[in-house]
Amino acid sequence: MTAMSNETKLREDICRFGRSLFERGLTPGSSGNISVRLDDGGWLVTPTNASLGFLDPARLSQLDSSGRLVSGDAPTKEVPLHTALYETRGAARAIVHLHSTHSVALSMLPEIDPRAALPPMTAYYLMKCGATALVPYYRPGDPAVADAIKGLAGKYSSVLLANHGPVVAGDTLEAAVFATEELEETAKLYLLLRGLNPRHLSPEQVKDLVKVFGIALPEHGEHH
Repeated sequence: MTAMSNETKLREDICRFGRSLFERGLTPGSSGNISVRLDDGGWLVTPTNASLGFLDPARLSQLDSSGRLVSGDAPTKEVPLHTALYETRGAARAIVHLHSTHSVALSMLPEIDPRAALPPMTAYYLMKCGATALVPYYRPGDPAVADAIKGLAGKYSSVLLANHGPVVAGDTLEAAVFATEELEETAKLYLLLRGLNPRHLSPEQVKDLVKVFGIALPEHGEHH
């Protein structure tokens, strides 16, 4: 596939996945943003004040490797957030940021461990998200959020922004979308089961998943 036809496909994929996420109520109004890295080091990102349900492939913001707008509409104000994740997660090729209800609710609970926002509830959560970090609240678009992301040193592909929403990196756009959806469903499970003392996966079961599926978990007494 040529670079141009590959870029055309990526533009269409961003709009297709964006519409799917929007239509299922995973990010309302003009909230949320998606970016994908291009082979030349630049990237495509959804424009500011754009609904993920009504994106135009031709109007997506195209940035060069230094983050300068090359073509399309003005980009999302969350560019610093995406840039920080790309800089610290070398393998990341796509990033999805949503305002999904259950993930936002989880980010506001007092007992959440910033190094592991969710316990090991299901195998698929670990396989797709690993562990999820929680970073403190920052005003949307605040460049300081980039420092908070960089402070995680690339150990997490899945991050919750307190009182804001999830941001998830993947090695493909599809992987990032699926991981974000898995995070949302696991947050929903956590809220449904909160206070009911549910069984989580045991340390042995977590170790087995890590070994069989090659999951990279941050060092931190891996889920307890």
